[in-house]
Amino acid sequence: MPYRPTMTKGDLEAFAHDTLSGRKIIVVSNREPYMHQQERRKVRWIRPAGGLVTALDPVLCAIRGVWIAHGAGDADRASADAGGRISVPPDDPRYTLRRVWLTKDEEQRYYYGLSNEALWPLCHVAHVRPTFRGEDWSVYESVNRKFAETVLDEAGDEPALVLVQDYHLALLPQLLKSARPDLGVAHFWHIPWPTHEIFRICPWRREILEGMLGNDLVGFHIQYHCMRFLECVDAELQVRVDREHQCVWHDDRVTYVRPFPIGIDAEGISAHANSAEVAAEMDRLRQLLAPGVETIAVSVDRLDYTKGMLERLHAIDRFLTENSGWQGRFQFLSITAPSREHIQTYQDVADRVEDLIEDINWRHGTETWRPVIFLHEHVGQTTTHALYRLGHVCLVTSLHDGMNLVAKEYVAARTDGDGVLVLSRFTGAARELTNAILVNPYDAAGTAHAILAALEMPEGERRRRMERLRAQVLEKNVYDWARRLFNSALRRADAPAPQPAP
Repeated sequence: MPYRPTMTKGDLEAFAHDTLSGRKIIVVSNREPYMHQQERRKVRWIRPAGGLVTALDPVLCAIRGVWIAHGAGDADRASADAGGRISVPPDDPRYTLRRVWLTKDEEQRYYYGLSNEALWPLCHVAHVRPTFRGEDWSVYESVNRKFAETVLDEAGDEPALVLVQDYHLALLPQLLKSARPDLGVAHFWHIPWPTHEIFRICPWRREILEGMLGNDLVGFHIQYHCMRFLECVDAELQVRVDREHQCVWHDDRVTYVRPFPIGIDAEGISAHANSAEVAAEMDRLRQLLAPGVETIAVSVDRLDYTKGMLERLHAIDRFLTENSGWQGRFQFLSITAPSREHIQTYQDVADRVEDLIEDINWRHGTETWRPVIFLHEHVGQTTTHALYRLGHVCLVTSLHDGMNLVAKEYVAARTDGDGVLVLSRFTGAARELTNAILVNPYDAAGTAHAILAALEMPEGERRRRMERLRAQVLEKNVYDWARRLFNSALRRADAPAPQPAP
């Protein structure tokens, strides 16, 4: 059946021309959409892994804005001009990337320290204790000020709408509003928001909330996280929280809080998944499989404890133990990008994952068949989309996720209308993709049963489920998300200061 997206890239381009004309659009994030790296005597560019880049790059290509981000590549300075600017995508320039330069100490304390050893575990229910260090917080503050200076320089005296991304820049909105109250500022928080019972252990909880209340609009993936955020504001700050209208009154201003479930460039992924280069990559990946393998399950992740990789492997182990008839007929192919390797917790997870894979392959494997193939490396879109096309089953077993775009990418890539998605209940995507097989990743037996059900599902049911999943993913794409976010942000930024009800 034909799928009709609510919003196309062309529609968003027209919207930007008609609605955003005369106002500069600036997206700000820690991670850059394109990175330049030195390889021997040549410089090559890559797209870093992660849902933020996957979602926002096509949006920026459509609206021709400016993206400000940390320049982390070892050839980034040499590739940019004196102001840190470069036109991207490198092979088809559509917008400007402006890089912010950080020292190694700043990156260590702001990114690895405060952002990923404190805020990341604080916001994810994955049973890893946050680490709070005063030195990290001081550098986090100074790096947020550095980003603020860059944004203000880029905006100049022009009208502008600034879209702040994620937890690395929680203080940035208030810094911008203090310097230029006329700026439109919105913030999209890509990860979960914790309950107040958890959030209150953060020593700088009030500073974080005050920073975020510099926004005209704060967006989360789901309504549940909006209500948690309002709960924390109400408990920690002397401000008026209106839960009915989901807004906060403070300093003669109002901050609105709304859910915006993010989508992907589903049509673009579908088109690329059907390309000749993906077909050739599928042939290459097939060479990794053992002779006689009929069915494969796949996964694509960053190596992160929140993604439930160990839990997924325990479920694979349980499945193989209980279903010996699949020996030699089934393989699990996992591509896992290295991530935050300077943090000890991540090193420990990597070691445990590799040890568990070795144990599973030793106990269940044969001379010609290894049940688990593990590729611990960065790969491009072509390899990822080829893996999605090969995977009869895709396993997404996050312990806690704001959304999880891998689930949506798998569905978009399945242009053949086949395949089964096994999806954690603890992802934002589970609220939308209800035709997946939903699992509790902590329940190894239940997940093992779901894997068997996916492998044995009749073709008719597989196709009915995938048809509904594709309708959801292709209709509610990233362009629709961007239009709704822009519309809401502009309404809040341009509205006169409202008066709270008595």
